[in-house]
Amino acid sequence: MKRLNLFLNSTAMGEIKIIENTSEIGAGTRGASLGIGALKVAARKQKDDFFGRFERFVVADQNDMLDEPTEFEFARRIDGLASVYRDTVDIMTHIYAQGDFPLVLSGDHACAAGTIAGIKKAFPNKRLGVVWIDAHADLHTPYTTPSGNMHGMPLAVALGADNRESQINSPDERAENMWEELKEIGGVKKKLKTEDLIFISVRDTEKPEDEFIERNNIKNFRVEEVRTKGVKEVIKEVQQQLSACDLVYISFDVDSMDCDVVSKGTGTPVLNGLNPEEAQELLIEFAKWPKTSCIEFVEINPCLDNKINRMAEVAYEILKSTASAIENKL
Repeated sequence: MKRLNLFLNSTAMGEIKIIENTSEIGAGTRGASLGIGALKVAARKQKDDFFGRFERFVVADQNDMLDEPTEFEFARRIDGLASVYRDTVDIMTHIYAQGDFPLVLSGDHACAAGTIAGIKKAFPNKRLGVVWIDAHADLHTPYTTPSGNMHGMPLAVALGADNRESQINSPDERAENMWEELKEIGGVKKKLKTEDLIFISVRDTEKPEDEFIERNNIKNFRVEEVRTKGVKEVIKEVQQQLSACDLVYISFDVDSMDCDVVSKGTGTPVLNGLNPEEAQELLIEFAKWPKTSCIEFVEINPCLDNKINRMAEVAYEILKSTASAIENKL
């Protein structure tokens, strides 16, 4: 596959292109690399040709690193993640150069920072907004992480943030250098402003993240607020807050949904989340928005699914309707 380093001067999109990123080196549990395959099983079970209708691009994962110990205690396998990000950036810029829309399917949520880096590489002068639909804030850094798992850090990578105000760890010099390198992939260190970040359904955070959110006044539409206001009002408020942004990226972690209602087929399931209908309506409405230039689905883990392949089946229905809304927009 030829990779082109060209950029669009316009945000107009032509066709959906699917990016498959099976990386799971950022997660603490195994199995997220199988999430895309689980989606394909769900499609084939319905005899749908979804995965045959779109051109697909595959990111080179570094999952073999999971068979060896990592030397980075507070940023586990950060060196492999840097490689994943660079490959993602190449694919993203190629797709945008063709005037197409990247619909990204990924393993663990660490992948998202590479996706954001790809958007900024393609559109370095455009202001980016991010809607993060997730149970978790993913704002940790090597200085604050309780686990060292990189899937808790993608937004800090995109924000170019260290959160030293809440520091509890002391990474060594090599880890610090790798962290700086990771933030700079894509050519722009701070790819996102805190005022251009909005959470939906976040409900499981640690103290350093809470302190960062409070200091930066980051909006979180909690599940109760989504239900009280209704999805359309939430969409309206998101669009108002991100009105100054040129492009918007939507990141959908399936753990934003209630694990009792759907299943525990995700790396870090959390109770009291969105129901599938709410998640689907959110994704469809965001897909219709002209500013939405990329949507990513993450963290489907069939190895952890207590209802066979239920998480992938629910996510596939959302994926299908989201893709349909994108196609109607293009």
